[in-house]
Amino acid sequence: MAAPVNIGSLLRSELIEDSVYKDEGVCVLGVFGKSALQAGSAKESLINILADKHVFPLLGAEEPGAPDGGGSIKAYYSQESRVLYLVLTSVFDNRQLLRACECLTSGLGHAEAHEFWKGAEKEHCLQLLFLFSLCHVLLLVHPTCSFDVTYDRLFRALDALRQKALPLLRGAIKDCPVAKEWKMNCRPCPPRLLFVFQMNGALRVSGASGLGGNGNDGAGADKPKKHSPRRRLQHALEDQIYRIFRKSRVLTNQSSNCLFTVPANQAFVYVVPGPDEDPVSSLLGQLRANCALRESDAGTPTPGPRRYQQMRHSGRQPSFNVEHGGFSSSGQLVDCTLKEFLWQHVELVLSKKGFDDSVGRNPQPSHFELPTYSKWAQVASRLYQVMVDGSEDETAELSLKVQGQLKVLEGFLDADAKFSENRCQKALPLAHSAYQSNLPHNYTTTVHKNQLAQALRVYSQHARGVAFQRYAVQLHEDCYKFWSNGHQLCEERSLTDQHCVHKFHLLPKPGEKPEMDHNPPVLYHNSRGRSTSSCNCGRKQAPREDPFDIQSANYDFYQMLEEKCCSKLERINFPVFQASTPDPAPACDEVTRPADVAPSADGDRLKEKETVTHTPGDSTGLSLALSLGQSTDSLGPYGDGAEGHEKRQSVDRQASTVEYLPGMLHSGCPKGLLPKFSSWSLVKLGSAKAYNSLAGLEQPGFLPGSAFLLPWDVVIRSRSEDDAGSIEALDGGPSSWPAPNKAPAGKRGSGGGLGRGRRRDDVARAYVGFEYEDSRGRRFLSSGPDKIVKVLGQGGAKEPATRALNSDMPLYIPSPAQGRGIKPHYAQLARLFIVVPDAPLEITLSPQVQPGPPPCPVFHPEQAEVVLPPDGLWVLRFPYAYVTDRGPCYPPKENQPLASFRVLKGILRANTASSPPQ
Repeated sequence: MAAPVNIGSLLRSELIEDSVYKDEGVCVLGVFGKSALQAGSAKESLINILADKHVFPLLGAEEPGAPDGGGSIKAYYSQESRVLYLVLTSVFDNRQLLRACECLTSGLGHAEAHEFWKGAEKEHCLQLLFLFSLCHVLLLVHPTCSFDVTYDRLFRALDALRQKALPLLRGAIKDCPVAKEWKMNCRPCPPRLLFVFQMNGALRVSGASGLGGNGNDGAGADKPKKHSPRRRLQHALEDQIYRIFRKSRVLTNQSSNCLFTVPANQAFVYVVPGPDEDPVSSLLGQLRANCALRESDAGTPTPGPRRYQQMRHSGRQPSFNVEHGGFSSSGQLVDCTLKEFLWQHVELVLSKKGFDDSVGRNPQPSHFELPTYSKWAQVASRLYQVMVDGSEDETAELSLKVQGQLKVLEGFLDADAKFSENRCQKALPLAHSAYQSNLPHNYTTTVHKNQLAQALRVYSQHARGVAFQRYAVQLHEDCYKFWSNGHQLCEERSLTDQHCVHKFHLLPKPGEKPEMDHNPPVLYHNSRGRSTSSCNCGRKQAPREDPFDIQSANYDFYQMLEEKCCSKLERINFPVFQASTPDPAPACDEVTRPADVAPSADGDRLKEKETVTHTPGDSTGLSLALSLGQSTDSLGPYGDGAEGHEKRQSVDRQASTVEYLPGMLHSGCPKGLLPKFSSWSLVKLGSAKAYNSLAGLEQPGFLPGSAFLLPWDVVIRSRSEDDAGSIEALDGGPSSWPAPNKAPAGKRGSGGGLGRGRRRDDVARAYVGFEYEDSRGRRFLSSGPDKIVKVLGQGGAKEPATRALNSDMPLYIPSPAQGRGIKPHYAQLARLFIVVPDAPLEITLSPQVQPGPPPCPVFHPEQAEVVLPPDGLWVLRFPYAYVTDRGPCYPPKENQPLASFRVLKGILRANTASSPPQ
């Protein structure tokens, strides 16, 4: 073989042997170990010396294989000497280590990097076992002259791995043409392990001092020693290595039971002396020596190849002290060369004598077989497929099983991971206790995350090492498993922002009854929150459960009370979805456009006043923007609902009969969709005379003195005037008040204005009341954003309604009857009372509610504007809860300003109806 090749390429190719050596046995010599930090590999340079050829390059050329720093085995077959050299390179060699470091990314974590290096070490162990299963002699090369005790742990790990994988390896080579003992033990013989150390500069001994003894003064210092310092070092290393391996039971009396053997009466340690000068000077000296002929060789010319060999020997002798055996002139034994040291063991193999390394009283002979190259190649090919390559289909299953046996190496090689495992296993119960401390029986995701964070803090205080992340993931899984195994609270929140008190459950299907014994149980949501609310008209109160859906909040409860109270009252029904198919579908979410832009400021909503007159029949067709005297641009993102009279009518007429709106109608909803039910209600309690301004509203739940509606005086001009009609501005201007020196409207008896002649300064009196109701059923009216109606004695409310109508009324205000708790108690706007007098006057109702800070949309009824007929006491019931396509709009928290939850001004507009608009 001219050059070394990869072991896989060698086994796949058909090597053509000379017919002379074809039937002769071959000795397999494996070389492994570590290399020094200088350039070039010591293991490869030793092969050059042993083969007496320049087989491997001096500086170690880059190999195309193993780009990730993995190990590789190079093979060189010397047919003349009948020796097959196998050289293993791994991450313990400097070149492979550099390649492995280049493969590591910069962002790799500690645990991932540790896993990478341990994976490379396991691969190295498997390739070592491959060598131990095929070689007769193994050469361990170490770059220093001190024994590395980590090899003891490595060999114990290899022995354990061999015992685990032995049944699998037997199945791989059962059909190979070798002896039965080889098939049984999966190796030609117990390999003999030899050690080669390199002398470093610190232990280099000169020739003069080498002749001395132990350094003692006196006559004993001049007495020459029998062995040189280097040979004495070899003997000391042999004793140390043998003692260590016997103590750890890597070596036992019976060699057939051991991973390897060492000779009992032969040297198995060799120390290579270090160079006396730097490598460059040594090369120059060898070049001069090779070019100059010695005097003894000048007379008899030598043939070219033989002469070249002599010069190479003469050039190498000063560096490696190639003295031939015997004694020196001082009586000291001459050290042998490396080749002489090794060849005494190789000769035992080639002569088929084998190794008899068993010791003790009853030594058992071990098996030995010297195969031909072809037989050895068949066994090596099968073992290579099973242990190293694993790409063949027929051996893939065995290869996977061998890879699975690598777990046995973890206890021997991965001391860091073993320490980390023990540390993390002790920290895990402490973290579990921290998670379960002070836990209720059922709890929500927020509590689970808080407790998990506390458990991770406790875990991080005690856990260490590469297993930290893996056991942290296990802690996550354990805590989640504990939480989901009967401790998970229902995550659904009511529309008032209260959690359901049941553990995780399913909702009953239509027609299905609740089942507590089902796993998970089938129950309706329940927050154990109860409140008291009034019906649509406000005349009857009843307790209600905390609602979890919009229908039960805004429709079902009031429908239940309507059967007992409000069913016979006159009402104005808001348009709802009318299905034209048996299976209508809710509108898709892609159609819904959320209102992500805040509405325009209050000052932009009433920019300009215009006088518009119209008949009651035309009132429902006017757009909100035009009736308030503003352009559509001033409505901001909600101007889409006020784009003109014609567009509003087209939307109302073209409402979909196939798809319905799943939630409530607001400014962000698509056009042409209506809900299945209305969340608003508008009923008539009676005529205008049904309200007595001296007694107030006679309904249950009102606080004393707070049931009086606010008067709202609207000026009505005479029909004989040139002006056909006029609209009252709601900005508190002079038109809302009587002229100077004129009698007040109340004293003229025109509260009802029934059938009496009117002068140009006649007024009609309407009444307005914003009613708030808290969760305990306590009700009161408000006369402004921050004021509650409080009437003492007789006479009714004196403060006009102008301030309340021209302001954004709050949707929530603090209840005047606070509880004992620290948390504030809010009352919500529930109803709007309007008394429309019997007069040539029409009042338009257009409520708009923004139940949260921007970008919360503006909610309005399905009919944006409603003209209230005259002579009636009307009640507009607001929704109990507001829900968008993104979820419910919860009541305000303690840190949220109440001004963000508001009813936009302009909810009522009054205008005379004396003539058609001009």
